[in-house]
Amino acid sequence: MVRGRARALGAELAFQVEGPRDAPVLLLLPGQANAHHWWDELRHDFTDAFRTVTFDYRGTGATRAHEEPWTTSSFAADAVAVLAAVGAHRAHVYGTSMGGRVAQMLAIEHPEVVDRLVLACTSPGGTHGHERSQALRRRLADPDPRIRRSVLLELMYTDDWTGPDSALLGDPDMTPGATLLHLRVSGRHDAWAGLPAITAPTLVLHGVDDELSPPQNAPLIGSRIHGSSVQVLPGRHGFFDEFREQVSPLVREHLSGGPASIG
Repeated sequence: MVRGRARALGAELAFQVEGPRDAPVLLLLPGQANAHHWWDELRHDFTDAFRTVTFDYRGTGATRAHEEPWTTSSFAADAVAVLAAVGAHRAHVYGTSMGGRVAQMLAIEHPEVVDRLVLACTSPGGTHGHERSQALRRRLADPDPRIRRSVLLELMYTDDWTGPDSALLGDPDMTPGATLLHLRVSGRHDAWAGLPAITAPTLVLHGVDDELSPPQNAPLIGSRIHGSSVQVLPGRHGFFDEFREQVSPLVREHLSGGPASIG
């Protein structure tokens, strides 16, 4: 893996690149309060055919940035800076959870850099998006970190999950201030008006039993992006990890220009 830094407004963004140098570029965007480790195992589903690029959001990992108001638009601008630093003029984009919100803004505000797009377990935000319940918000705000972790595991995976320790449960080194800012990044996202402007071929994926970002968001997004394909699959918020043997080939097929279909 090649590591480097990209300069952006008020930040030095740590990025990571893996895969053949001459392969199509695939930008992988993680969820809220997570660094590139979100993709530690999953990226290997793509590195044979794509030059995968990740970066640590502001407030996470090895990125250094001022703690100031951040948005999905500013994170999308950071993604553009990272792609420029690795010499990529265009990229496929696969965004999950908050990464899907960032990916929406990237495709809306920087369409010239987005080739094909995958949006997983995400929301258009704003008044149109379906958000988690207040009861769930209270459970996630429990002051005991062991309880919060247990709740997250329950929300990410089904009861049949027997996989390794998950990398999807947050960056343990984030400051409380950065964690709050990330919560606001997701909470203030609203791409509804801009979604119809997306021209990149788009695949929208969601887990049918997702409580963190309810699955009703998938057809909502699909209805706003002309020509997009929507698939609701087994699983919860981490369906793309738990059911990766089904999901990753579906993503690869879409990114390679093939029909996005199951089985």
